[in-house]
Formats: sequence, C-alpha cells, structure tokens
Amino acid sequence: MAGKPPTGDPVQDAPDVAAPQHAAAGLPAIAHTLRVAQKQMGVRRTALTLLKVNQKDGFDCPGCAWPEPDKRHAAEFCENGAKAVAEEATLRRVTPDFFAAHPVADLATRSGYWLGQQGRLTHPMYLAEGAAAYEPVTWERAFDLIAEELHALASPDEAVFYTSGRTSNEAAFLYQLFAREFGTNNLPDCSNMCHESSGSALTETIGVGKGSVLLEDLYRADLIIVAGQNPGTNHPRMLSALEKAKAGGTKIITVNPLPEAGMERFKNPQNARGLAGGGTPLTDLFLQIRLGGDQALFRTLGRLVLETEGALDTDFIREHTHGFEEYERTARAADWDETLRATGLRREEIEEALRMILASRRTVVCWAMGLTQHKHAVPTIKEVVNLLLLRGDIGRPGAGVCPVRGHSNVQGDRTMGIFERPSAAFLDALEKEFGFAPPREHGLDVVRAIRALRDGDAKVFFAMGGNFVAASPDTDVTEAAMRRARLTVHVSTKLNRSHVVTGARALILPTLGRTERDRQSSGDQFVTVEDSMGMVHASRGRLEPASPHLLSEPAIVCRLARRVLGTESTTPWEEFEADYATIRDRVSRVVPGFEDFNARVARPGGFTLPHAPRDERRFPTATGKANFTAAPVEYPKAPEGRLLLQTLRSHDQYNTTIYGLDDRYRGIKNGRRVVLVNPDDARTLGLADGTYADLVSEWTDGTERRAPGFRVVHYPTTPGCAAAYYPETNVLVPLDHTADTSNTPASKSLVIRLEQADPA
Repeated sequence: MAGKPPTGDPVQDAPDVAAPQHAAAGLPAIAHTLRVAQKQMGVRRTALTLLKVNQKDGFDCPGCAWPEPDKRHAAEFCENGAKAVAEEATLRRVTPDFFAAHPVADLATRSGYWLGQQGRLTHPMYLAEGAAAYEPVTWERAFDLIAEELHALASPDEAVFYTSGRTSNEAAFLYQLFAREFGTNNLPDCSNMCHESSGSALTETIGVGKGSVLLEDLYRADLIIVAGQNPGTNHPRMLSALEKAKAGGTKIITVNPLPEAGMERFKNPQNARGLAGGGTPLTDLFLQIRLGGDQALFRTLGRLVLETEGALDTDFIREHTHGFEEYERTARAADWDETLRATGLRREEIEEALRMILASRRTVVCWAMGLTQHKHAVPTIKEVVNLLLLRGDIGRPGAGVCPVRGHSNVQGDRTMGIFERPSAAFLDALEKEFGFAPPREHGLDVVRAIRALRDGDAKVFFAMGGNFVAASPDTDVTEAAMRRARLTVHVSTKLNRSHVVTGARALILPTLGRTERDRQSSGDQFVTVEDSMGMVHASRGRLEPASPHLLSEPAIVCRLARRVLGTESTTPWEEFEADYATIRDRVSRVVPGFEDFNARVARPGGFTLPHAPRDERRFPTATGKANFTAAPVEYPKAPEGRLLLQTLRSHDQYNTTIYGLDDRYRGIKNGRRVVLVNPDDARTLGLADGTYADLVSEWTDGTERRAPGFRVVHYPTTPGCAAAYYPETNVLVPLDHTADTSNTPASKSLVIRLEQADPA
C-alpha cells in the first residue's frame, strides 16, 4: 500500500542467479517502472509526476545528467529515472516518531536499502552529544548550533562544506559564496570521486574541462566509441541517442571488461520495434578489455594511425596543436606485446578497431568511471584526446570528447564555483561583485577532507545532499574520521548511512526535492541545472512539499549565512531567499557564459554554454593550442592467484541509492553481496559457482581490508578481472589509492584475493 514503509530489513545473503540478459529495456522495463512507481506514489500521483519529468515546463530528473533532445517524448524518462522520482515523490514519511522508535544504534545496523525505503524526512532532527536518538529541533535552533560550532573553530579551514551533484545552480552558487565569505575553499564535491580525472585531463589538453559535443553530434558521428561506461544501467536514456545514431549509419565500438545488455541490444520502450520486435543491436565491435588497459589500447591505435598513409589531419595538427613531435616519437615506440598484455585483447581486434576509425570522418569518444577511477586515469583520458587530435576530431561537428557525467547537476555545481581549487579569475569576479576578499589558498578535496577529519584538522562537516559516508573510499577509515568531528550536518530528502555515522553532535536538515513546488515570499520559484553537455535549463516542481517543515536548499544556505556571518556581511541573503531571479542576476556577472541568465533560461529548453574548442576551434590552454601528451603507458598488474576488482552499480541502484535488490540484466536477484568472476579464474582458485568468499584487498600499507561473505558468480568477465557492487566494496578501496593529478579514488583497479568462506 502506498505510504506504508517496509517493516524489516530484508535478508540479502542468498541471492538467486540466472544467466545474464543480452538486451535492455523493452516491456520488462515498463512493467518494473510502473510497479515501483505505484508502490511508492500510488496510481494517480505516478501519472501526474512522471509526465513532468524532463519536460520543458517540468522538473529535471534527479538521476543522471544525460541531456534531453529538443523534441521530447511524453515519457521522457528511463527506468532508473522513474525510480529516482518515485523515491522522492513517495508517500512514505520519516517523522520524529520514527526516530523515537529507532535509536541511532538500531539504525546503524540497517542496510542502506532499508534506510532509503523508509521515505521522506519531515522535520529538522538533532542528535545531542551522548544522546541515543535524534530529536526534533526548530530551524532557528539548528542554525544556532551550526553557528556555535563554526564560530568556535580556530580557523575557517577547520570546516568542510561538501556538495552532492543534485544541488541546483542557484543553491550551489550561494553555498560556495557562503563558504568563501566564511573564509575557506574547503568545497569538496562528488566530482572528486568520479569525473575529476576527466576535468584534469581535458583542461590541460583542450583548455576546457568539459565535453566538447552536443546531442546532435552523436547523431552526426560516423563512429562512437563507448569506453568504460555502461549506459544501460547508469545512463539509460543514452541508449535512445545511440539508437538514433545507428539509424543514421553510425558504427559503435564498445570497450568494457564486462558485456553489458544495453550495449548489445536496445529494446526502446517508446516505439513498436522495441516493444514487439527484437530491438536494435548497438555494438558493432566489442573490445572486452582487461581492467585499466585503455591507455595502452588508445596509444597503440594512435601508433597505427600514425603509420597509415593519409590518416592524419595534418592541417589541423599544424594549425591547432602543440607537442605533436614528442607524442609521435613516443607513440611509434608502442610495443605490441605490451599492448596485448595490458589489454587482454587479440591483435586482430585492435586492427579491426583501427579500420573503423580510419573509415570514420567524425568520431566521438564517450566514457565514464571505467576510465576515470584508475591510478593512471588522467594519462588514459589524455590518450583518448591524442587519438582524436590526430584525426582533427575536436571542434568538428559530429566529433569530439564526451565524458558522461552522473548526478543531474554535478557539472553545473562545478561551473557555479563548487571547487576546492578555484581559478584566480573566478575569485576576482566574486570579489568585484560582492566586495569581500575570498580566500586564495586551495582547499580540501574529498580524500584530503577525510584525512583532515581523521587527523583532527577538520572539526565541522556540512553536506549539501549526498551520502558521503557510503560514497567515500576506505569505509572503516571514513567512518572513524567522521566520528571525530565536533558536528556533522546533512541537508537531505531521505535517510542514508551518513545520518548514523555522526560526529559528537549531528543535524539532519530536510529539504525540498526536485518534484516539489518551491514557494518563497515573492511567489513560486524555479531552479536551473546544467546537463552533461553544457545545456542549462529550468526545473520546476509541481507537487506539494512532503512536509510543511521543509526548506529549499537556497533558503537553508541563506538563513545559515545570515546566522553565521551576521550583520558584517553585505550580501543580500534575504533578497536571495525571497527571489531566486536575484541570484541568477549575480551569477550572470560572475560566471562566464551566463550573461543575461534570467532571460535566456526563460526560453523553453534553456541555452547552451559556450565551449571554445567546440564553437571556435580555439583552445584556451597554456600553449594556446590543443596539447598532445606523451605519458608512459601504465596498467594495473595482479600477482598470480590474485584478481583485479572493479566496483560498479547494480541495475536497481543509482550511486549509493539502492532502489531494489535485483540486477536484472546481469541475472542477479534478491541480493547484492555477489562477486562476478571469470569461470576459468574461479576454477583455478577452487571456487565453484555458488560458493562464498571474502574479498580482501592488497595494498602497499599492509592493512587488511576485508569485505566478507560474497557469493561467487561465474560470469563472462575479462580473464583476471572481477566485479562487485559498491558501496559494499568501498571498504576495499584504500584512501591513498588515488589517480595521479586528480586524486580520484582508484576504485576500478583493486588487487584482491578471494578467501573461501562459510555461507553462514
């Protein structure tokens, strides 16, 4: 019955396993979507809500950042987007009575799935020092408590202000403004854990840390390479774009250690072919690569292009690039034997990929965390850029780089200034507009923030959304670090693990969701978001708020700023809270590309941010040109008897939010503690299908990190490689195992051993 939360934490230790599927979506996706939505929202609310998702007059899906086409379907959402909406628009409620019945010690024993299924938070809640349970607190008292702790700090840099990628542009701009007026650049965000490697590599090579393509470029491409990404689960609406590209003649190469149903065949639930027919085969060439072998693959493809007469765009290289000669010397030395060892591929497969690249006049490369979460992630992405530069495939319609972002506004948050290493130009603009001197010293990213909390150098942790504890690496270290804080604060819509791993004192501040109407003193408000391709558009919720005690994220920031900064601040926080258009006016004068923000975002569909490499073939790098690079080829190695593990999502999951216990496309049902292992590797290790094992990661610090009790599933992974779901396996990721330059946790190349365990 809608509105009734589950009463017990389901048993997850005996998953059922069937053969993996070879097609995604279709009628099963529709049936599952409606079943989940109606269970959470009821029939009428489901219809009213889902028909407004991603519409020009509706609200932006709180799931992924995939862009919408100009002409939109009435059902412009995917299965996982519908689940995200259903969980936000649910009729279930977490009231003060719930917290009275569930002390923190009890909640700490519950799974993340169970916590999320309880429903929407309704009141600000406070956990006093030494208290057993959260109790309701007024908003005024909550802000007083935060101000008390912040004013007691020896330095503003003892505070950490974290941001999730669901935060709107308006809230993000206010949040960074408050943090910097308070005096710190400690603004870590979820980008630090996912696409920081993309930004680092692209900023150095093409001068803009974002993708260079629009949706129309995918439709015009001759070839799309999808590397280290599973659109079928993580960005399902991308499959529709790939289907449209295929209809126009585009070829697709998939590079992945796992075969993924969505990239094999897509049964589009929005057309007859997808519902009643066989769907559309998407992948023309599947390169089942060894974990972390992508840099070696792209380096060798570059070498082969160099060796092919007439394959280079010599005019583009001469006029628009720098460093070609050094790259050419390095690439021509690429060794076939090393490439085959690093990639696990056959030479014929790589040569077939070359033929497809040479036949393409316009190539797009898409990627996600399968490329960004390795120690050598930044040089890997630079190698992708090298290959495209050889062919002149950046700044050409139908070609370019396409890092596919996760959270719906994670890219917009960075654009708005959520960054621990802001540029001098951004800080100068902020100072000119608001009349205070923002701090210039770089702040803490996620990994460094955890170290600071662990070491007692940070004492207050404030999170604007997200589930920091579950999302972060080295779970035991992260949780111990959080418990050392004086105060932890989480602005949230639903319960999660971070609410039960607290500092000496803790606050939960409930906020409006994307689906809800936001009324302020000047009337109804809307917010804006930026998608994965730099499109900015409005988002307007329609539902009545889940509780009269909720505040919007902009209102929370404004009231907190007024309480903490006091009368010394000349920033018009009351004005910002009353009318979000006044925030956008200030953004238009601080952030390049947002000139005349209010007028442009009022147009249906919004507007496109400028991108110099795409729009002008201008590269704002230190050299003034696109930069070839020539880093040494690296790839992870596992000793004999060990495997390389990647952490990944199930299909019933979005980041750390667990919607259910099934992974339909991979054949997993009613369980998450599974490890996918190549059958030959499993037999060599003496692990029959269905046996149980502890996963133990091996790292240079000698610390044993163990994830116990995983069912072994014989699965067609790349030999030598395994896969398991996060956040259950985040405990295996050492805090110091990070990507060079970007400092992103290297969660996709963990050396592990499997120790047989008793199923009990």
